Amino acid sequence: MNITTLSDTFTLNNGVRIPAIGLGTWQSKDGREATSAVRAALEAGYRHIDTADAYENEESVGRAVREFGQRDDIFLTTKLWNEDHGYDATLKAFERSRKKLDTDYVDLYLMHWPCGFDFMDTWRAFEKLAGDGKVRALGVSNFLRPHMEKLLAEAEIKPVLDQVETHPWLTQPDLHAYLAAQDIKTESWSPLMQGKFSDISELKTLAEKYDKHPAQILVRWNLQHGYIVIPKSTDAAHIKTNAAVFDFELTDAEIATIDGLDKGERLGPDPAEFMKDKP
Repeated sequence: MNITTLSDTFTLNNGVRIPAIGLGTWQSKDGREATSAVRAALEAGYRHIDTADAYENEESVGRAVREFGQRDDIFLTTKLWNEDHGYDATLKAFERSRKKLDTDYVDLYLMHWPCGFDFMDTWRAFEKLAGDGKVRALGVSNFLRPHMEKLLAEAEIKPVLDQVETHPWLTQPDLHAYLAAQDIKTESWSPLMQGKFSDISELKTLAEKYDKHPAQILVRWNLQHGYIVIPKSTDAAHIKTNAAVFDFELTDAEIATIDGLDKGERLGPDPAEFMKDKP
């Protein structure tokens, strides 16, 4: 699907539609900073907000969503933290997040990290939450192919997406191709490289050509790959700028140039480091 406006969506494998661009809130401080960022995004036209228990800002995110209204028009994601794996612990953790967000349901609930391969009891709790109508879609984050293969072999409900670190220094083409073959969407975290795009001359050149900011080139690159993208900012002007990517299109050659910057360099943890046991 060609994404041409901020309100455009991708359809997940369970039929739920997710806005292609969302606001990431990692490291947005609880309180005024997080609330103001979410409010600015919603006022700018964003309808997709991503948070997590580990971000410690769910109350502020929920406050901004509640004050804005139009809850059914907003796609809200949160995530289960590593310490809460297990069937009963997952159910309790979800309820804690739901209350902090002050919402009757969550649009997407993600397992934040695989924590090895001992996650099926957790996933069964996820499936119960979906069956009870408390979650509209289930997904994972930071799953590598072996994790996903185990999950798909044993799950009753297929995950709709895998939120993984994705940027020009870590393109992970094999993982993304595998996910696409399984009808599981990629959602990119740290798509703006935590500001390190300023070191990349190729992005500067493209930004000059299109009269754009390098951050906009990165968002556009993700969208043209068919990835959901959640750039993070707490600055209202930057939040607007990050989504102003619909008046230009990168050529196939330019996409290939950015792809060619890959050097397997992570800016965040390696999912393999979270392994607690063997498959």
